[in-house]
Amino acid sequence: MTQWIGIVTGGASVRRIWRNISQLPWYFKCSSVLKKQLKQEGNDFAFSNNFPCLHERYADGGVASGDYFHHDLYVAQQIFKQQPVKHVDVGSRIDGFVAHVAGYREIEVMDIRPINVKVKNIIFIQKDLMIDDKTFYNYCDSISCLSVLEHFGLGRYGDTLDINGHKKGLASLVKMLKQGGTCYISVPIGEQRIEFNAHRIFSIRYLLDLFGEYFNLQGFAYVDDNGNFFEITLTEELIENNCNCRFGSGIFILTKK
Repeated sequence: MTQWIGIVTGGASVRRIWRNISQLPWYFKCSSVLKKQLKQEGNDFAFSNNFPCLHERYADGGVASGDYFHHDLYVAQQIFKQQPVKHVDVGSRIDGFVAHVAGYREIEVMDIRPINVKVKNIIFIQKDLMIDDKTFYNYCDSISCLSVLEHFGLGRYGDTLDINGHKKGLASLVKMLKQGGTCYISVPIGEQRIEFNAHRIFSIRYLLDLFGEYFNLQGFAYVDDNGNFFEITLTEELIENNCNCRFGSGIFILTKK
């Protein structure tokens, strides 16, 4: 019974729960039909534990929206176009962005957390980017940091608590990147705030001022609150209203001064 309660209700909205419940007659009917066919046709398979998938019958064939989907794919495409000599990533999603890039070239991945696997084209380096390390100065001509800077210094991933952690992380990115190199950064955009201990949300104005000390802005795109992607030229109005986002994702393509 616990299994069924979890399947029908676990973490779901009221609408999702009702749809799951409404699909139970269909599920049992289909199960009965297949069991009868199995008896008639032979015993190559046996029915084992129930594993109902009740909501996918009417779902779309896949998800092609949201901040991770868009910024992972968009930045991977940009790197393919630019063909840098050495690309380094800091903390981005392994099963998204990093996998995209590793499909066509080598990529070095730095993360404060250990990654104890070996994957072709991926070199893992455990490193805390809030700590200055001269070993990696002028290390690469291309670097990415997607949905990562907003976490620095909030302790979520075992990092040291530091209210200026995002600034220290950015400073490390700058030092690692060679002059004229390209930096790809994505962070949440909206009314500036900290939602502890998950993340920071940045205003676009704040980010432009912060990045402007080190970089020239080469391109900008964003994902809005509904998961839709836009590649645009920023205007004063869009900067001031944060592209009408409460919790969107800004994607900045920057070159080091």
